[in-house]
Amino acid sequence: MVEFVQALRASGVRVSLAESEDSFRASSILGVSDRDRFRSGLRLTLVKEKRDHETFDRLFPLFFGIGAPPTLDAIDEMGGEDAQRLMDALAEMTENMSPEDLRRLLENLLRGRPLSQDELDLLGEQAGLPMASRPGEASWMERRMRRALGLEKLMEALMELLEELAASGMADELLDRLAETAGINREALEAQIRSEIGKAIARRMREDYEYQDPIDDVMELPFRGLDEREADRLRDEVRRLASRLRSRAALRHRRARKGRIDMRGTMRANMRYGGVPLVLKKKRRVIKPKLLLICDVSTSVRHCAEFMLTLIYELQDQVARARSFAFIDRLVDISLWFDEHPPRKAVEMVLEELRSGHYNTDLGASLAMLCRDQMSHIDARTTVIVLGDGRNNYNDPRLDCLEAVKARCRRIVWMNPEAPYLWGSGDSDMPAYHPLADAVHEVGNLAQLAKAVDTLFDYR
Repeated sequence: MVEFVQALRASGVRVSLAESEDSFRASSILGVSDRDRFRSGLRLTLVKEKRDHETFDRLFPLFFGIGAPPTLDAIDEMGGEDAQRLMDALAEMTENMSPEDLRRLLENLLRGRPLSQDELDLLGEQAGLPMASRPGEASWMERRMRRALGLEKLMEALMELLEELAASGMADELLDRLAETAGINREALEAQIRSEIGKAIARRMREDYEYQDPIDDVMELPFRGLDEREADRLRDEVRRLASRLRSRAALRHRRARKGRIDMRGTMRANMRYGGVPLVLKKKRRVIKPKLLLICDVSTSVRHCAEFMLTLIYELQDQVARARSFAFIDRLVDISLWFDEHPPRKAVEMVLEELRSGHYNTDLGASLAMLCRDQMSHIDARTTVIVLGDGRNNYNDPRLDCLEAVKARCRRIVWMNPEAPYLWGSGDSDMPAYHPLADAVHEVGNLAQLAKAVDTLFDYR
């Protein structure tokens, strides 16, 4: 069950520690003997969103299968003279046209013997199964393992065997039954191979999720210059990344609720005992942050804004309130879209609505609109996040508006997809904005963006 939960997380399904505990409690109540009830209990406790049902349904049988598929034994059913004639024909095939391995496989096919784990492991090694780590590789692996097993050659040998038996006088009814049984057993073997491939891939996904650093080649792709294929790869990665960040933020929040030793408070409380600590005082900071996002969705920042918005709203349950605005040359409140639609769909709608042009970005005008119309959404608990490259096309940067926001909010965090050596070049006003921000992060790729977002949920 632990491996199953880890595989769900590795596939991008959000499963919290509390939800995994609920699944164990549900299983202890429902039991595991009734597979359908057990499955329903896990699905109810672990899956919250409809889009994750398909992932759950794909992974469940890989971890909680029903053993080897049912097969039929054609040889035992025949009995007597016909069975001996079949065994003699198999022996003759071995002498004349096929190696011993083929005879053994053919007999196993007719007897309905499933592949042993050792045989499956050997086939997997020959087909390269240990290297498979994504569900999309399953069909390719299945073809390789069937080829390694020699299923096509096996079926050709079966046809020759049936012809040999027909020539020796075996009844057509028995031959038809042999052919039907062999077909059923072949399907069972293929199902066994598919199940083994699924288990191996799920196991590899779980191990990758548990042991590998999430910052890999995909996450290091720079946002600038992404082609559509690379953007799709990053979109797939964002959901898995959000699941990991969410678990980390939830753990921090839980630890923060326990508090940490307040040395000053402890010493003050124990002055009555001559300064010898007897009563421990703890600091507790458990308030979830309120976020206000201001995202540049112009051409130069578009992909970064897409992934930023997706990450923040996938982490929605770790935020007290998130309000979002997008801008190119004017500020647009996009919060309602995220309230009514899943994050990925909402992002698509935002980018469709605010089509980017060239050389029309005006951050200063957008800050002025924020100060004029939206200051009621900012208070001492609000972290204001500005995502943009600080370029204004030589318009007024409106530093006075950012100063007014700073005086009202808890802190300002600026995320810039440009490298620091470009700040101040051309129409960049980043050197003027920089002193007004409490933290400035370079977010030129998904790895840097994930690290910056992670700092928003630091409760120390």
